[in-house]
Amino acid sequence: MLKPESDHSLRFAPIWCAIALGAAALTTMAPSRPLAAVMAAGASPAIHRLIERLQRHYQETASFTAKFDETITRPGAPPLKRNGALTWQRPGRIRFDYAAPQPETIVSDGRTLYDYDPGLNQVIETPLKNAIKAQAAAALLLGAGNLERDFVASSPSTPSRDGLEYAILTPKAGGPRVTIGADPATSNIVSLTIADALGNRTGFHFFAIRLNVAIAASVFAFKVPDGADVVTSGAGS
Repeated sequence: MLKPESDHSLRFAPIWCAIALGAAALTTMAPSRPLAAVMAAGASPAIHRLIERLQRHYQETASFTAKFDETITRPGAPPLKRNGALTWQRPGRIRFDYAAPQPETIVSDGRTLYDYDPGLNQVIETPLKNAIKAQAAAALLLGAGNLERDFVASSPSTPSRDGLEYAILTPKAGGPRVTIGADPATSNIVSLTIADALGNRTGFHFFAIRLNVAIAASVFAFKVPDGADVVTSGAGS
């Protein structure tokens, strides 16, 4: 039995945005480069300061672990809530472990991205170089993207009421807008929401964040479970 393509795309693309922006975002711009091109017309000085601070913070981050809550909303459907744990290590290694009752494991070893659904006993396998072509945000993960080149940053229309600092990132080449919320005390991205033109929204809340921790290489090694169906995605891209 194959995983429905619509379900796969709703989870997979937002996860790439989260990985790229919450973990490795802002690492590809040299500190001396001007930020004017990444800012929307009339962007506030606060957005300039936020982007600069996040850039410095994540340039110093070699690895991190976190827990997360995820909420997916679609027009006409009840919200889908899930949670799990995230592990990230430069360069290009990530692991999402979703908890029951909808377990799922998503792993990148730096070359290939694996998405394993134990309920279907199916693995979707995607060459990482092809996965990053499909998402400007995902391209940042391996240093193949550039915030200044690929996004425009702007301020939310309403002020924050939760103490976080927010920025809206709009891909210049088109695609879902991403709203990030950073903790001003730590510069960690703890809130991230992706919204597309069809009204689909995926929100992440990250917590229990630990930076620059030692992570064994085996965490990012993936072995296809016995009997699992393997579907190759994007091999011909």
